[in-house]
Amino acid sequence: MANWLNIGQVFKVNAKKYPDNIAFMDAKRRFTFPQANRRINRLAHALMALGLKKGDTVSCLLENCIEMCELYMATAKIGVVINPVNFRLTPDDVAYIVDNADAKAFFVHKQFTGAIDPIRSKLPQVADYFVVEGTADGYTYYDEWISDRPETEPQAEVLPQDTWILLYTSGTTGRPKGVLRSHESYVAFYLINGCDFHFSPKDVVLTVMPLCHVNATFFSFAVTYLGGANYIHPAIGFQAREILDIVSREKITFVSLIPTHYNLILAIPPAERNAYDVSSLNKLLCSSAPARVEQKEGILEYFEGVKLFEGYGSTEAGIVTTLMPEDQLTRPGSIGQESAGTDIVKILDDQGNEVAEGEIGELYSRGPMMFDGYYKLAEQTRKSFCGEYFSAGDMARRGEDGFYYLIDRKNNMIITGGEHVFPSEVEAVLAKHPAVFDVAVIGVPHPKWTEAVKAIVILKEGASAEANDIVDQAKQHLASFKCPKSVEFIPADEMPRTATGKILHRILRERFAD
Repeated sequence: MANWLNIGQVFKVNAKKYPDNIAFMDAKRRFTFPQANRRINRLAHALMALGLKKGDTVSCLLENCIEMCELYMATAKIGVVINPVNFRLTPDDVAYIVDNADAKAFFVHKQFTGAIDPIRSKLPQVADYFVVEGTADGYTYYDEWISDRPETEPQAEVLPQDTWILLYTSGTTGRPKGVLRSHESYVAFYLINGCDFHFSPKDVVLTVMPLCHVNATFFSFAVTYLGGANYIHPAIGFQAREILDIVSREKITFVSLIPTHYNLILAIPPAERNAYDVSSLNKLLCSSAPARVEQKEGILEYFEGVKLFEGYGSTEAGIVTTLMPEDQLTRPGSIGQESAGTDIVKILDDQGNEVAEGEIGELYSRGPMMFDGYYKLAEQTRKSFCGEYFSAGDMARRGEDGFYYLIDRKNNMIITGGEHVFPSEVEAVLAKHPAVFDVAVIGVPHPKWTEAVKAIVILKEGASAEANDIVDQAKQHLASFKCPKSVEFIPADEMPRTATGKILHRILRERFAD
């Protein structure tokens, strides 16, 4: 078994190796690795003073902030498990997760305390509450709490196979499910991502994706692991011009965004957009939802010379496939090849038998799983050490070229008049209408056809269109049974999404069921 350093030990090493490198910064603060390490040590000692021991859990409901990064690293140093909670969840779901995680302490952003106060009675195991970026009754102020703690390295035995993070799935179906991830699983991913993306201590990543999500823990902290800088930016209220300004001012080299973010950037008038200096960016990631070819062409045209990556994965399995820069425009619709080994992604039927190439089956992935699954690097090959399969609920086909092509979520498939309709196919056609900013397609109950195809459309700012325009767009390219029978226009803030921007078709089906 590999004898990895745990994540906390790596941060300590980086404080020695890169004394002048910025570890974490935001709009007002900058901490070098040594400065950040001293703050993290103070936090670690404060956590131990609560009586927390290895294996105990602490939860946090925080907007992106440096303090959240400190929590990740401090818990790593002492073997405490961190449970980051999605700030877009309802208070009832937050209560369920924190209680299910057996959290003994809870860190909350000032702006979220009003939502947490009513559910505190549902969290009898939480003994201590802390507030970040402000004060609130019934909470201990984070900065004061750590201010007089020792800056020396905490003494604790944390093994590579010990759990570091307890993440909960986005809950697109049913209750969120807990996924335990070890130190060594992340170390392996950081090395994989470092190789694939050519990360180095010179990189400066702009973290816009929520730090409560697996995307940020995989990519933002990959740069931290390698000694690079992290600019922490709020995840709520994405402002495209603000992002471009930060890229220009801070010489950002890497950003992970979702298709909606890229749409907002490309919607800025070209003359205004070109006033920003984005030449420092050398790599971009697009993930969490499929990106269309036209969008990729716009990204590559604006961010000239950038290497664009597209990732597919899950909280349970991590990065399953990666579409590399050289394949972005030559294999439209592909999610790439396996990024974690030669026998990790297979298409299986319901009995677990592999489906023949070219056929559609349910996409299963083999990789880091709940409870101690992990990857290990071995020379130039990457193999899974898990030995289990789980269903991601996605349908895909494997082409003769060895690339995978995502079809749709199994639960999103529409059956109308006995015919199967994949929403993603219809969405791709409707998105080409010049007035459409974003679109979701769902099935709604119908007395004759069982389900009818319905399009939920967000129009571009200043654009206009009628329902007939959207239907006509579909009729030009699709069979009649795939065309929407109804169209609903909604503002952008009414589209239900996960923390990473993935559209929640289930919520739309519930809303428009009548």
